[in-house]
Amino acid sequence: MGEIKLLDCTLRDGGYVNDWNFGHNNLVSVFERLVDANVDVIEVGFLDDRRSFDINRSIMPDTDCVEKIYGGLDRKQAMVVGMIDYGTCKLENIKPCAESFLDGIRVIFKKHLREEALAYCTELKKLGYKVFAQLVSVTSYEDDEMMDLIRLANEVKPYAVSMVDTYGLMHQNNLKHYFTLLNEHLLPEIGIGYHAHNNFQMGYANCIEMLSQKVDRMMLVDGTIYGMGKSAGNAPIELVAMHMNDCLGKHYHISQFLEAIDANIMNFYTPATWGYNMFFYLAASNDCHPNYVSYLMDKRTLSVKSINEILGRLQGEKKLLYDKDYIEHLYKEYQDIDIDDTKDIEALQKIFAGREVLLVGPGMNIEKQEDKIKDYCKEKKPVVVSVNFVAEQFGADYIFLSNAKRYVQLATALSQKDHSYEVIATSNVTKTNGKFDYTVKYGSLLDEKAEIIDNSFIMLLKLMKRLRVEHVALAGFDGYIGDKKQNYINPNMEYNFNEEQAAALNLYVAGVLKKMKDEIEMEFVTDSLYV
Repeated sequence: MGEIKLLDCTLRDGGYVNDWNFGHNNLVSVFERLVDANVDVIEVGFLDDRRSFDINRSIMPDTDCVEKIYGGLDRKQAMVVGMIDYGTCKLENIKPCAESFLDGIRVIFKKHLREEALAYCTELKKLGYKVFAQLVSVTSYEDDEMMDLIRLANEVKPYAVSMVDTYGLMHQNNLKHYFTLLNEHLLPEIGIGYHAHNNFQMGYANCIEMLSQKVDRMMLVDGTIYGMGKSAGNAPIELVAMHMNDCLGKHYHISQFLEAIDANIMNFYTPATWGYNMFFYLAASNDCHPNYVSYLMDKRTLSVKSINEILGRLQGEKKLLYDKDYIEHLYKEYQDIDIDDTKDIEALQKIFAGREVLLVGPGMNIEKQEDKIKDYCKEKKPVVVSVNFVAEQFGADYIFLSNAKRYVQLATALSQKDHSYEVIATSNVTKTNGKFDYTVKYGSLLDEKAEIIDNSFIMLLKLMKRLRVEHVALAGFDGYIGDKKQNYINPNMEYNFNEEQAAALNLYVAGVLKKMKDEIEMEFVTDSLYV
C-alpha cells in the first residue's frame, strides 16, 4: 500500500471565516502545534498578489512574505505548502523553492481553465516546488472532462492531483467513481488527494472512504482544526487523525489539535460560526452555487419550500456558475403564477367603490400614534386593509398577503374560525388548505425596474389602483431605520437593516409614492420617513 498523508489547511481555508486575520501569534501557535501533532503537510495560507502584506494575515502577496510570517519556525519533518487560486499570483512573485520557506504550492482552478492552470503548474515545477493540481468543484466534471484533465496532468506530472468538493456535494459512490478514474489513468508517481466540505455532513465519512482505498500510490486527505473553513466548513482534522491512528497505524498527537481548538480557534468560532446548517444543505441538495441560496433568502419573501422549488429549476452548467440575472428570472417566473384574477378583481372593485380606505402597515407608529388612527376610523368609517399582519385594534376588514414567510407567521390568526377579516392574497402564496377569499395576480403588482420588485407596500398601492381606489389613508408605514428592533410592532417580522440599506429603501419607496401621486391620492395618518 502506498504512503498516506494528512494535510492541514486551517490557516488557508479557515481564513475564509475571518478574512485570514488570525493574528501573528495565532499563526505561529497553530503552525507549531501542527508540527508537534506530526501533521505531514501544513498549508500556511494563500499567495495572492492582489493583497498587501499584513503580518497578522495568512494571505500574502509573494513568497518573501511567507518568510516574514513563518521564517525561523522549526518545521521538523512537515512539508510546508501554500495555495494559489490560478490567476491571482504572477510567477515573478514566487522565488525558487530553494530560496523559499515553502516546499510546495497547491493550485486551484475551475475546469474550464484546466489547460492554462496546468501550464502554470509546469512553471512552478521548474522553480523546484512540489505542485498540487486542485480540481475545484470536482463533481462538475463529466467523465470525458476528467479524462482530459488526467491527460494534461500526466504531461505535467504534478506531485498530486486533488479532488476538491467545493460545495460539499460528494457522497461515497461518486467519490469512489472519481477516485477510480484518477487511480486507473494517472501515472503511478502522481498522488491523489481529497478536500472535503461539510454541506451534507459527509466530510469525515468521505475521508474515511478515501482512506479505505487500497492502492500503491501516495494518497492524502485534507482537514482543518475543528472543521474551520469556507461555508459549511471542512472535515475536522482531529477526527480524521484519530481514525488514521486507530485504523492505519499513524501516530498523530490529537492533544495538540484539541489545545489548538481551545487556545486558537474558538475565538473565531463564536462570532462567525461555520459548519453544517440549512443554508448549505439547500445549496448542496440542489447541486448549486451557494450564492443562489443567498440571493433567494435575501428576498425575505419566500418560504424554505419555495426556495427549494426555485433551486430545483436551475439547469445544467448554470447550477454551479452563479448568474444573478438567471436566478432573478427564475424567481419572477416562480412567483408569477399565471392565474385569471378577473372575477376577484371585479368583486373587490364593487366592495371598495365609493368607500374611504385605510391601509395599515406594521410599523411602530400604529402603537405610538394609535389615537390618531382610531379617530380617523371613527370619523371616516373606512375599509381597513392591513399588510401581511392582523391589525386587530382597528377592526381590519382585509389582510393583504403577499409574502409566504408572513403567511407562516399568521398561521395561528388565520386558523381561527371566528375572525371577521378576509384575505386578499397574491398568487405566489399557496394556502395550506382550500383557497383564500381573494387571489390577485402577483405579476400585475410588481415594480419590474426596482431593486426590490415586490415591496409589499408598493404592491398594495398598485392593487388599490387596479381596484380604482382614488384616495387612501396610510398608517404604520413608518419607513426604516438601521435598527432591527425598532421597525416593526412584531419582533418576529424584523429584518436586519444597516443604516445604508434602510436609507436606500426609504428613498426607493418615497420615489414611487411621488410618481404615483397623480394616480392615487395618499394621506398619512401617522408619521413616516417616506414624506
